[in-house]
Amino acid sequence: MKHDSVLPAPFHAGLADAPEGATCVWLQSGAARIRVAWWKAGDKGTVLVLPGRTECVEKYGRAARDLIARGFSVITIDWRGQGLADRALPDRATGHVGDFAEYQQDLDTMLAEATRAGLPQPWFMLAHSMGGCIGLRALMRRVPVKAVVFSAPMWGIAMAAWMRPVASVVSALAGPLGLMTRYAPSTSAETYLLQAPFQGNVLTTDREMWDYMRRQVAEVPELALGGPSICWVKQALHECAALSVLPAPRVPAICALGTAEKVVDVPPVHLRMAGWTNGQLDLYPGVEHEIMMGGPAARTRFFDGAAALFEANR
Repeated sequence: MKHDSVLPAPFHAGLADAPEGATCVWLQSGAARIRVAWWKAGDKGTVLVLPGRTECVEKYGRAARDLIARGFSVITIDWRGQGLADRALPDRATGHVGDFAEYQQDLDTMLAEATRAGLPQPWFMLAHSMGGCIGLRALMRRVPVKAVVFSAPMWGIAMAAWMRPVASVVSALAGPLGLMTRYAPSTSAETYLLQAPFQGNVLTTDREMWDYMRRQVAEVPELALGGPSICWVKQALHECAALSVLPAPRVPAICALGTAEKVVDVPPVHLRMAGWTNGQLDLYPGVEHEIMMGGPAARTRFFDGAAALFEANR
């Protein structure tokens, strides 16, 4: 990537509650313009933070603060189709990607920026939800990271047993009927954070962190995203199935999973970690999908554990 192609991008530091010194840039990733934010701070190495579906770099402002406090530098990304990155469809609320391989291109673009910016080596990975699926694929193709921490990784999509054959039929029929860019059944342009009440939500039991996430999409609607397209669901199911038959990479790993997880499919996480020789499954009692957006005790435990793993594998 040419240095002159790196242009400054907007960053909502106040909403992110981010550390000082953020650099936020636009980068060209194939046909899509994406947004990357980084903090050149601690010298213990750089943590590549891979967000989940619907998320944006602002959401990881507090995570960056926690990692920097433990001596690391940080870089994170708006994947194509979300945050302020280019969105492929006229309806910007649709979470769409044509092929999950496009996310690997975005990750490579992010790594090129980390190199260009001179962010300190070694590199580590912290991957949440959909980012866990993207991150696992990246490890399979030997992206140079020394250790990885997963948070509720999307290695399967949670749906009722009776829905699975329905999903297959819908995705098979949608192509010939030209419906692949339509919202997946039961989803819409509505953003979950603005639609769901705090009571009974599937993300966090911590009210302050719920308000933190909600405020970002309420005050900057351009950051919000609705349901996925039928194509996204088809590609996600295909990628999870393809990854499931591959052996675990030889990268030291911790996988954090809440026992109240309701967003990703839990059995594939247990199965994957059972076969990960130098990997550990770390269960958080009563915690939901957003471990990094959980209560103070869960967050401290998570970031202390991540820092210990990274420091042991520098």
